[in-house]
Amino acid sequence: MCSIVSVRCSSGGAFARLAMMTMMLTLLLTTTIVSGDNQIELTEQLPTVMVAVLVRNKAHTLPYFFSYLEDLDYPKDRMSLWIRSDHNEDRSIEITKAWLKRTSSLYHSVDFKYRSERGKRESEKTSTHWNEERFSDVIRLKQDALQAARMMWADYIFFIDADVFLTNSNTLGKLIDRKLPIVAPMLVSDGLYSNFWCGMTSDYYYQRTDDYKKILNYDQIGQWPVPMVHTAVLVSLNIAQTRQLTFERKNLPVGRYDGPVDDIIIFAMSANYSGIPMYVCNELLYGYIMVPLEAGETVPGKDLEQLTNVLSYIVNEYGALSLKQDLSRFVADVPKDKLSLSHIYMINLERRTERRTKMLKHFDLLGLDVEHFPAVDGKQLSDKKVYDMGIRFLPGYADPFHKRPMTMGEIGCFLSHYNIWERMVRLNQQEVLVLEDDIRFEPFFRRRAYGVLADARRIGGWDLIYFGRKRLQEEDEKWIDGSEYLVKAGYSYWTLGYVITLEGAKKLLREQPLSKLLPVDEYLPIMFDNHPNESWTSHFRDRTLSAWSAAPLLLYPTHYTGDEGYISDTEDSLRIDGTLPAVGGPSKGSSGMVSNDTRDGGQGQASQEPKKGDKEQLPNAPALLSESGIGQGEHDLETKNRRSEL
Repeated sequence: MCSIVSVRCSSGGAFARLAMMTMMLTLLLTTTIVSGDNQIELTEQLPTVMVAVLVRNKAHTLPYFFSYLEDLDYPKDRMSLWIRSDHNEDRSIEITKAWLKRTSSLYHSVDFKYRSERGKRESEKTSTHWNEERFSDVIRLKQDALQAARMMWADYIFFIDADVFLTNSNTLGKLIDRKLPIVAPMLVSDGLYSNFWCGMTSDYYYQRTDDYKKILNYDQIGQWPVPMVHTAVLVSLNIAQTRQLTFERKNLPVGRYDGPVDDIIIFAMSANYSGIPMYVCNELLYGYIMVPLEAGETVPGKDLEQLTNVLSYIVNEYGALSLKQDLSRFVADVPKDKLSLSHIYMINLERRTERRTKMLKHFDLLGLDVEHFPAVDGKQLSDKKVYDMGIRFLPGYADPFHKRPMTMGEIGCFLSHYNIWERMVRLNQQEVLVLEDDIRFEPFFRRRAYGVLADARRIGGWDLIYFGRKRLQEEDEKWIDGSEYLVKAGYSYWTLGYVITLEGAKKLLREQPLSKLLPVDEYLPIMFDNHPNESWTSHFRDRTLSAWSAAPLLLYPTHYTGDEGYISDTEDSLRIDGTLPAVGGPSKGSSGMVSNDTRDGGQGQASQEPKKGDKEQLPNAPALLSESGIGQGEHDLETKNRRSEL
């Protein structure tokens, strides 16, 4: 016999319902009343909202879910919480109690009921198995929530799942301002999955349409009528027709519905039969959603990886995660390792603390043991310092886009990578991952990185593997024989992240590149003999670096040229002023100075040519890690296309 525990709290005591009904009589606008010579300004309260949450086995998401729910910038005394939980096999109830203990007095009322027994239903094969009994229970609970909101005369009911993270604190207010009968904030996942459909088949199931990707990619922005919204849905109960909304099949018009017993489908059809339009709103980046687990998938496996993916997206977008102090004790630290490599370095300028802080959060999420490697700061370099270091420049080098010499930032960037190669040789480090500090990790990064490395080691014969790069050649790159995840690297830019072997580092050092310097992302393609400029390559004799690339890539930039927040410490730095000797020193009869006529025409003149960091559409690889759960088309949705403020 299982027990049902009820926890009911209210800021209005025993008369909570009467108090809410009284408050509902308050006007919804600021009103000015003129009485004789006096003007009286009355301020109205915001609409009341009941938030309905179902919780089951969400101990891994609840600390973040509740933290972001608490962060909503909406008066808590205008919000009521209705929470139900059952059949848990984790600490979901304990976490919910802990959060409510601190916050329940802030909300107008709290109605929390849960079943104390642990374990799945007898009829369930696994905790991720959705059978008819489970659907029936969810339908009953959602119908109870809808009826409870009607009984308390709430203006709105907001259904939200416990694995949604509303990172935009204005979500509730913005949705209410839309004044729509049913509206969902569009949520982003680690793939193409979201909380709306744009099409429905004749048997009531999902049908993808062209509009779906347009909305999800923010190619069209606004509020869009759709046949289905779910997971986070705001319903206006002040509209008379919403009295006909239901989650129960028996409440639908007789003879009209012959579809499945499914809560979200029945609710959508009840809206359809009642003539109530549903909308999805993508005016803002509202938050993130977890992809539901399939039967057989587990929380410790797939779902925890998904959570890492989503939290990584949030760190990319906001720089930090919201996690209340009393809930942080429920979040376990992720054990750290070096991905089976000798070492991992992150190059970061000491003054770029915000980048370093963000990357450290990523490393904590991903469980990466990484050493911060202080970058050589181009702002601290001068012509004299560069010359005193023995640096000379490649004759005839000019940036292929801007027709200019190297910047001090590019020199500092090269020296940073060069110093790591030297350290590898000095410490005899066999395989090293070099990361820059302006990267975002692709979903399932750890699993995919292990797959790439296992393939490379099994096949052998490589010196360098790009984890992230900008591919510059249109031609298809050849797959490495025997590999599903590696291609032979063509002409590429960027050094976002790459794995290099000890022998590879030695090859790069043996050519003494500081005596004929050019940018590091030009040097690497020269060394693996895939560079279009033969006059440059002719200065380097041993071009035998064996360079491969992960396909698809595991890393991308956090920002592209032109994006809000884009900063380049290489492009946007001082250039050398042409006073340094070229390779071999000054020729006889010269003044000892180098005249470089490829310099930009003016220091403040903006070039119309694209920078190396400009956006591009990287081609998808035909074969992906099937076990990662990432479909081929899901890479069409890049973070750069998602907007935080539109």
